[in-house]
Amino acid sequence: MVAIVQQGLLLCETIKQQSMKKVVFITGTNSGFGWLTAHSVAALGHTVYATMRDTEGKNKDKAIALGNVPNITVLDVAVTNNQSVTEAINGIIEKEGCIDVVVNNAGYFGGGLAESYTTEDVQEMFDVHVTAAWRSIKAALPTMRHQGEGLIINISSGLGRFSAPFMTIYNAAKFAVEGLSEGLHYEVRPLGVDVAIIEPGAFPTDIFGKTKTGSDNEVVAGYGELANIPAKIGEGMGQLFEAVKPNPQLVADAIVQLIETPKGQRPLRTVVDPATGSFTETANQAVKVQYDNFLTAFGMQDLLK
Repeated sequence: MVAIVQQGLLLCETIKQQSMKKVVFITGTNSGFGWLTAHSVAALGHTVYATMRDTEGKNKDKAIALGNVPNITVLDVAVTNNQSVTEAINGIIEKEGCIDVVVNNAGYFGGGLAESYTTEDVQEMFDVHVTAAWRSIKAALPTMRHQGEGLIINISSGLGRFSAPFMTIYNAAKFAVEGLSEGLHYEVRPLGVDVAIIEPGAFPTDIFGKTKTGSDNEVVAGYGELANIPAKIGEGMGQLFEAVKPNPQLVADAIVQLIETPKGQRPLRTVVDPATGSFTETANQAVKVQYDNFLTAFGMQDLLK
């Protein structure tokens, strides 16, 4: 495998010098941000490996449609399965000789009362949003380090910065994505690998059709009128979409911008939120100042360069 990869890296490097095109792996491409990103990246001529589950079942039509787009290959990958993710990325590296970009986008929304989530519900939430991202990162990083370049983009949320009530478990998973991405950003940047976070606000995508709530319904009655708030949040979000009309393509465009930006110049965080994004931007700027002070205090100031 090592010899194959080394030979492939030489071929990949030659191709890059001639075309500047990248090999891009994207999860959760059957809808929403993933679907739009796959199309947007492929339109620039990059080689896209678009992943989704159940390509012969419920996602068959989506897989066929996406697979008919030039520069896109659809892979059936379960992001919650180590073997599925590792085999997919290893297969890409063996075929292409390299992997340049990983976009960890797969996920679902979780709302409702936090106490209604069982331990299993929480484990599932973290597996899909956090551990799944780590699976693809772990599989791709050795090759990216060997190449001396690579880009990992993790899709977080404004709710990875502020934990809104009645979305608590979802928020907690996105907070974990932020923590994973921020620390890794500084660890691997000296090796030529960039780690970046996209923080979208609320957009009218299929994610809200995949909303899950806690499975312990017995606790709901004990919350009285508070149990009705999640439904009101949904109504308010619908009104927001009508008023602001946020376009999900903005997120795909932000991902493309990161891919097109030279290595070492990519920001750690990119907020994409036409409705309430200034809230997150302000927090990011304030925290960055103190974070830099923290790294400097512990003798890691060279990592800030």
